Amino acid sequence: MSRTTAARPRNRKAQLAAVAAELFRTHGYHEVGISDIAAAAGVTGPAIYRHFTDKQDMLAHVVLSGVDELAEATNRAIGTDPHPSAEQVEDMLATMAKLSVERRELTALWRTQRRHMRESDRAATRRRSRELLDNWTRALRAVRPELAEADAELLCWAALSTFGSASMHSTRIAKRRFERVLAERARAVLHCTLPESAPPAPGAQARDTAAEVTESQVLRASRREQLITEAGRLFQVRGFHEVSMDDIGAAAGISGPSVYRHFPSKAALFLAVSQRVTDRLERGRQRVSETATDETAALRGLISSYVETMFAHADLLGVGQQMSALSEGERAELRRVQRDYVSEWVRLLCALQPERDTQEGRIIVHIALTIANDLLRTRRITARPGIRAELETLMATALGL
Repeated sequence: MSRTTAARPRNRKAQLAAVAAELFRTHGYHEVGISDIAAAAGVTGPAIYRHFTDKQDMLAHVVLSGVDELAEATNRAIGTDPHPSAEQVEDMLATMAKLSVERRELTALWRTQRRHMRESDRAATRRRSRELLDNWTRALRAVRPELAEADAELLCWAALSTFGSASMHSTRIAKRRFERVLAERARAVLHCTLPESAPPAPGAQARDTAAEVTESQVLRASRREQLITEAGRLFQVRGFHEVSMDDIGAAAGISGPSVYRHFPSKAALFLAVSQRVTDRLERGRQRVSETATDETAALRGLISSYVETMFAHADLLGVGQQMSALSEGERAELRRVQRDYVSEWVRLLCALQPERDTQEGRIIVHIALTIANDLLRTRRITARPGIRAELETLMATALGL
């Protein structure tokens, strides 16, 4: 009897990329090895090297393919027409919602894992992402010609973040319903009326400068606080695994071994950075609870508190995406704290909008938080003079307030 050999699938590279993308999204780039990808795909390690030179090559392929797929979906909806119709823009929203629900990893990795790519691949990602944003901006200005290009770009970033929020949580609801919520909230964001930017108050710059001098000369941070601040900044820019204790010590003006007087390990320092974020947010929540008179005031207070906290500590924004650096127990505790914080937003939202259940409310709260997180990582956006008020407006719009 002759033995039949199974034919190798023609799309093996795409299959391997899809498996790698989901593993990278779920566990983080550094926690996934070639052997893990091979085992999940049901192949041997050497089989992967027939298609990719190394793990970094896999990540670049996954990220660039993801951006290209989002761009293709946009082009299918609006084409090259310089003045897309409102119906075409609606098609674009529906297409993007469907893709975001079916392929959550597409909108995740280019935002969370690109620091691990080679510079040439990061440059290619930036270029293709820019082209995607330009197409969205063109479409929005065709529907809303009164918008300045920079304002249209801001709204399009926020709408893209709306779809990207699907990758930031694991809430499960019916697929069609999920798509409807994403498209609905993205539409609201695109049609948001931004607040007018007020000119700086007279003497504001002088007061800010005076405050900086006071803080630096009178209220100097402790060495421990300096280490947490510098570690948070380095973890955000380079990632936990690429930063050494020597790097952190040098940034704080001390030697690497001296860091161990304050923290027994890099993981302990990472935990302290993570806890700082949750502590600041909890402090803001407590202030809101002491002053808010109803659910609307409470939710708007939480929005202001979140923007204020994250604007002041933007270096901590990416820390939550690197929790694989912690032990399972530490990760579980931080996730519990984060869930409790989000649950308070969801409770308030569902009280104001009783037609929504908890699952739908959670999806909408994650949309609002993701918009703030994404825009605060974008230097061109944070340079806008009225960005804090704009962020609050965008979050409130996403929540349906």
